[in-house]
Amino acid sequence: MAGAVDAVAGGGGLLTLPALLLAQVPPVNALATNKLQSCFGTFTSAVSMYRGGLAGSVKMTVPFFCALAGSAVGTIMVQFIDASVLTLLVPIVLAGIALYFIFMPKYTDVERPPKMGTRMYHSVVVPGIGFYDGTIGGGTGSFFAAAGISLRGQRIVPASAQARIMNFATNIASLAVFAFSGKMLWLVGGAMAIGQVIGAYLGATAVSRGGARLVRPVVVVICLAMLAQYLWQQGWLF
Repeated sequence: MAGAVDAVAGGGGLLTLPALLLAQVPPVNALATNKLQSCFGTFTSAVSMYRGGLAGSVKMTVPFFCALAGSAVGTIMVQFIDASVLTLLVPIVLAGIALYFIFMPKYTDVERPPKMGTRMYHSVVVPGIGFYDGTIGGGTGSFFAAAGISLRGQRIVPASAQARIMNFATNIASLAVFAFSGKMLWLVGGAMAIGQVIGAYLGATAVSRGGARLVRPVVVVICLAMLAQYLWQQGWLF
C-alpha cells in the first residue's frame, strides 16, 4: 500500500515510518531502514514513469543531484539529534502533513507560467525538500510534486513523475549515509522492499490511468490513524 501511495503522489513514508516505530524500532534505525525499503519503491516507480514518458522533456540531472546533496546533509545531521527529540518530532510532522493534504489547494491539470525561476528552484527548493527527507522524511514525494505544480506551473502527472525521480535521489543519498553509519536493519528493510516494488508498479500504472485524485483522502486517513496509534503507544493519548 505504501509503495502504491508513494508512486501516485508521495507520502508512502507516512505509512512505513510510523509502522516501524510502532514495531518498537528505535527512531534512527527506523529512519535508516525506511530509506532502504523506500529506495526500491521510488526506483521502480521512477523507472516506470520515465519509460512511459510521463516525466515530460525536462532534463532531470541537475535537480537529481541537488536533491541528493540536500538529503545527504540532512541524513548526516539527524544522527547527531537525540532520540527523544525525534520521538517528539515524528507526531508533529505527521500532523502537519495531514493538515497540508487536507487544506492544500486543488490544482487543475493544466500547465501555467512558473512563479519561480529554474535556478532558484533547483538551488533552494529542491535541496531544501531533500534536507527534510534526510532528517525526518514522510510525504517528500508529495512536497516535490506540489512544489513543481505551484512554483513551476507543471501539470500534475509530469510533476508527480519528476517528483519520483528526485525522491529516488534523496532516498539513495540517505541510504548511503545510514549504511555507512551502521544504522540499517537489513533483513527488515529487505522484506519491506518486496512489497514496495509491487506497490510502486501498481501505483505508477494508476497514475497513467488518472488515479491521482484518490491519493489525498487515502493519505489523510492513514496519516491521522497512524498519528493516533503513535500517540497512544507513547502514552500521550488517553
